Amino acid sequence: MTTISLETRERIKGYLEGFIQGLIDAYKIRLIEQTVTIEEYLSRKSTKGELKPFHAAMIPPEILNINLFERGFSTRLGNSLEECARLIALEHHREVHRGYDLEVEVSQAAYAEAERQKERYESTTNNKESQPSFEQMIASILNVQRSDNLVHKKVRVDLFIITHNGTELLFEIKSPKPNKGQCLEVTQRLLRFHLLRGKNRPDVQAYYAMPYNPYGLQRSDYKWTYSQKYMPFNEVVLIGDEFWQMIGGNTTYQELLEIYQEVGQVKSKSIVEQLSF
Repeated sequence: MTTISLETRERIKGYLEGFIQGLIDAYKIRLIEQTVTIEEYLSRKSTKGELKPFHAAMIPPEILNINLFERGFSTRLGNSLEECARLIALEHHREVHRGYDLEVEVSQAAYAEAERQKERYESTTNNKESQPSFEQMIASILNVQRSDNLVHKKVRVDLFIITHNGTELLFEIKSPKPNKGQCLEVTQRLLRFHLLRGKNRPDVQAYYAMPYNPYGLQRSDYKWTYSQKYMPFNEVVLIGDEFWQMIGGNTTYQELLEIYQEVGQVKSKSIVEQLSF
């Protein structure tokens, strides 16, 4: 039994086809022209700083254009995955929002405590001390919350879901290879999600979602050290299939990859034709 219905499948395919064509159109105006002579190439100017004389001298422009497109696709891939996650989640949950703003008044002390908890986590990691659990960190923040000295705060969530049983799922959907600073920053953001919702787990569950695992299928395959050291990895990180299962069901990851493949097969010839001379 599939977890993505035919209707949602068609909506995802339509979105992805538009996503790819929009990217093609954006990069068609940036096509690298054939180098006639070295002198001619060196006379060119680029307001975006994209001239690469040694690349142009050796590599055919068709390959350079495809490479330019691929880098643009990689940069914007996260947007397509967020929208696909939203479309899939709509089938399975009571309420779903993408780019959702949590906006509420909280005490300045509690908001600042999230920063302190982040710094404490970094310190315990660096000093090889016992690290607090994520729930302990949330509890420390909620315990500081007061009804006075309130400040208006707004924090955006990549994907916000309310399940049919009322559980709130909040996701930061980002790269599977964050640097140290990004790991600490996302830990702080997840803590602030809980603060602005005013609840600890299990009623509110905030996660760092990695849409795929660059090391393999299993969680045990994952080897990126920063993620494992500088955030509560086992409590807040969902990798690849784990994320897609949570929002859609057991076979969601496989089914979504199949949809991407289908769109790729349909659009591949058009991509090459439009970006080549």
